[in-house]
Amino acid sequence: MRVVFLAATYPAEMVQFTRGLAEVGAEVYGVGDASKQSLSKELKGWMTDYLQVPRIMDEDDVIERVTQWMRGKSIDRVLANWEPLTILAARLRERWSMPGMSVDTVRGFRDKQLMKERVKAAGLRVPKSKRALSEADVRAAAEEIGFPIVVKPIAGAGSADTYKCRDQAELEAALAATKHVTECSVEEFIEGEEFTFDTISIDGVPAYENIAQYLPKPIEARSEQWISPVIITVKDMYQPRLLPGVELGRNVLKALNMDDTFGHMEWFLTPKGEAVFGEIGCRAPGGHLVDQMNWTSDIDCFREWARVACWKSFEAKAPRKYNCGIVFKRALGEGRITRIDGLNAWKKQAGRWFVDDQLLRPGSRRRNWKQTLVSDGFVVCRHPDWEEARRLSFAAATGIKLFAA
Repeated sequence: MRVVFLAATYPAEMVQFTRGLAEVGAEVYGVGDASKQSLSKELKGWMTDYLQVPRIMDEDDVIERVTQWMRGKSIDRVLANWEPLTILAARLRERWSMPGMSVDTVRGFRDKQLMKERVKAAGLRVPKSKRALSEADVRAAAEEIGFPIVVKPIAGAGSADTYKCRDQAELEAALAATKHVTECSVEEFIEGEEFTFDTISIDGVPAYENIAQYLPKPIEARSEQWISPVIITVKDMYQPRLLPGVELGRNVLKALNMDDTFGHMEWFLTPKGEAVFGEIGCRAPGGHLVDQMNWTSDIDCFREWARVACWKSFEAKAPRKYNCGIVFKRALGEGRITRIDGLNAWKKQAGRWFVDDQLLRPGSRRRNWKQTLVSDGFVVCRHPDWEEARRLSFAAATGIKLFAA
C-alpha cells in the first residue's frame, strides 16, 4: 500500500497521522513545504520518502511536482487531513484515476453554501443562507434572512473571520473586518447549544462516532480574549436528547457521499430539541479533538483512521469510558509569558483525572489568540461523570491564569 500524504508535517497533528499510516503497513510518501532537514528523525523514519514543495497551497504547482516525483511508481491512495488540501488531494486522485472522493464530492465538504444546498436537498434542516460575492450581496442577504445572522468565509475552517451580526451596525463592522475575504456565506443564526459529530467512516458509514460540546459556542469564544474556550467529549453520546444530532450526522454523511475517512461536523441543538446542521469537513478535527477522542476511549484514532483509509478496517474496541475536557488558555497582557497562577492547585484538585498540561511556560512568546484556538496552551482532564468533568474543566477555565508582559 503506497500512500501520498499531503502536508505530512503541518499542522502538528499531521505527524501523528503519518505515524498511523506507517504503523498499519503503508509506504508513506510525504509532501510538504517544510525542509527535509527540519524534519525529526522519528518523522523521517515513518516515511519512505519526502518531497519538499515551494508552496503547498499552490495546487497546480504541487500537482506537477508530485506527478513528476511519483513517475514510474504505482500509488494506491492520495490522502489529506488538513482542510485546505482536501481539494488538492481529490485533484491528484482524478488525475491519476485513483479511488477516493472526487473533486465535486470534496467541494461539497469545502464550499459552505454548496454544502448546505446538498444537505437541504436531502430533506435535512439547515440554516437559511446565501452566497455573497460583494458587500452589496452581504447586505441584501442580511435583509432577506433577517437579523441575527452569521457572516463567514465560504471555504473557511474553524471560526476564523466569522462574525455574528445582531443589527446593521454589527454587519458594517463585520464587512470592514472581512474585506480580505473574497466569498462569504451569510446565514441564519441558530439559537442553541453547539456540538460536534466526529466520525471515521467506511463507505460513508461510521465505524467510529464521537460527540463533543463547545462551551461556549466557537463564535462567542472568538469574540472575547478573556474567554477560556472549553470542549468536552460526551461519554453518553447516545442519550435521548443527543440522538437527533447522531441521526442528522449519519444522514449528512450519506447526502454528501462520504467515503473512507474522518469527518468533522458541527451542529446545533435548539431549546426545542431540534438538531440543525452547521457545517462539515471531510477531514479530522483540529484543536486536539482527536487526542480527546483517544483519551475518551483509550484508543488511537490516528492509527485507526489510517487503517480505514488504507484497508477499510477499523479494529480498535472503542468503549466510551470518559467525558474528556480540554481548556484553552489566553494570557493576560502582551509579549512573553511571565507567570502562571493556579495551575498546581488545579492539578491537585483534578488528581487522577488530570490528563495533560501543554501551557506555554514563562519566557515563551504568547500566541495570537485570534489566529489559533490553541492560544497559549491547554490543559486536559477526564472523568466518567459528565458533571464532574464539566466542573473540573471550568475550574481550569476560571482558576488558571497566565500573565504576559
